Amino acid sequence: MKAANLLVKCLEAEGVRYVFGVSGEEVMDILEALRTSSIEFIPTRHEQGAAFMANVVGRLTGNPGVCLATLGPGATNLTTGIADATLDHAPLVAITGQANLKKTYKESKQYVDVVRHFMPITKWNARVEKGVFIPEMVKKAFRIAQTEKPGACHLEVPSDVSKEEVEGSPLPVTPISYSYPDESSIKLSAQIINQSRRPIILAGNGVVRGEASNELRKFVTSTNIPVTHTFMSMGCMPGDSDLCLLSSGMQFHDYIACGFDRADLVITVGYDFNEYEPELWNRDGKKKIVHIDLLPGEVDFHYTPTVEVIGDIKKSLSLLSGLVKKKTDIALVQTLRRHILEEFKEYAADDGFPLKPQRIMYDLNKVMRRDDILVSDVGAHMIWVARMYQAFEPKTVLISFGYATMGFGIPAAIAAKLINPQKRVLAVCGDGGFMMTSMELETACRINTPFVTVIFNDNGFGLIKWRQINEFGIDFGVSLRNPDFVKYAESFGMKGYRIKKASELVPALKEALNQDIPTLIDVPVDYTENLKLTEKYGNLICPV
Repeated sequence: MKAANLLVKCLEAEGVRYVFGVSGEEVMDILEALRTSSIEFIPTRHEQGAAFMANVVGRLTGNPGVCLATLGPGATNLTTGIADATLDHAPLVAITGQANLKKTYKESKQYVDVVRHFMPITKWNARVEKGVFIPEMVKKAFRIAQTEKPGACHLEVPSDVSKEEVEGSPLPVTPISYSYPDESSIKLSAQIINQSRRPIILAGNGVVRGEASNELRKFVTSTNIPVTHTFMSMGCMPGDSDLCLLSSGMQFHDYIACGFDRADLVITVGYDFNEYEPELWNRDGKKKIVHIDLLPGEVDFHYTPTVEVIGDIKKSLSLLSGLVKKKTDIALVQTLRRHILEEFKEYAADDGFPLKPQRIMYDLNKVMRRDDILVSDVGAHMIWVARMYQAFEPKTVLISFGYATMGFGIPAAIAAKLINPQKRVLAVCGDGGFMMTSMELETACRINTPFVTVIFNDNGFGLIKWRQINEFGIDFGVSLRNPDFVKYAESFGMKGYRIKKASELVPALKEALNQDIPTLIDVPVDYTENLKLTEKYGNLICPV
């Protein structure tokens, strides 16, 4: 068979259902092999969108999502989505075409060294120089992409290698397993936790990746220890739990930061540094820390664990649950949670226009079901989503945070709906991030993945404007002029809604979420609330 066919057989053996990408001359043999395979090739409008879609397939399934691009500009267009997968720890395998091998050592049209280009943003990447190597290389790419901490891998396939006649078959797929935690570290951790008076749990992305949410919930319930989750692990604890302090990771000193201030022990579970740098919650570097994860903690002055429990997170939490005594004093978490929830209701009935972000979030909470999926793009709106959206189950909120990539929202929502066709999906975007990948709405309509896009419309890059005004007292270079978003949606064959007063949002959301085609809701937003938020927390006196 052709090497391209062997490559596709290896992808089938790995359980790949979708390949996202843009066609090109150097990948025609791979495309022809895909055409007659069990894998669905989904053409996207830009390679960046393909990488984001593969990224989210990896997050939701735990198996690497796959994206495909041709050489040169096609390959480099994947860069942002690949880097996002690596920093947000999503398993992804990128496959790119390349010129014939005889062109790779001299100046050639469209040739750049893509393997060297991808080196800093992948866990592993390599050029396939002989077709016979494909089974081993595909196996290695998938295994490394999945192994903690997950990320992106890349294989480059020159066009002459794709055409080679080869013999071979896929290597068997074996599950990845992790060791049990050491008994002595479990006992020492339990002793330290039992001696603490005001412990707090910081739950990170690793809880979701390790599918340890149920074990975390049991541990929290049996110990009465409050938990705060990062943006990336929203839903690992239900938002209506009395012991849940919702999202941490803000750059200002909020009520959750007050909880860290008062804590005499922080228990980190599946925590990644890029989710909430330890300097923000352990300023003097003196807090006691129990580190629970599959890997040892990163080195940092502000992060020196007293004990590390290394191994399967589910098993670690289960073992600790039987050894840690129940805390009886929960006044701290009750007080902090009361203040946090009071903020949720502050503008629930505010009819001002443009809408306050708090009012938009209140209405989203009212309409979304417990198992619906919310995808957030990156921008000022993401801060409000993380602060005020109550998630109840893992993998029901998808955010780009480690790489914080604008343009994530629309492609991510397409992949979320593709993997969960029975669930309602809503993408929350700022107008800036929306326009970066909005061409993928055509992809959504073509492959029939209906979801709702809500645009926080402020005609600018609201997050940067917020920070510029805080630092310099004036904004610069952040104002934009948008198209008519309703007409834009309709041009794709979608249904569009424009909100003209606050009372229209809930009815529009309910109607849009019941459509069988993609829909868009344009919501003018009053971002003067951003500055008020900064001022409020700049003067916050902790209530505990």
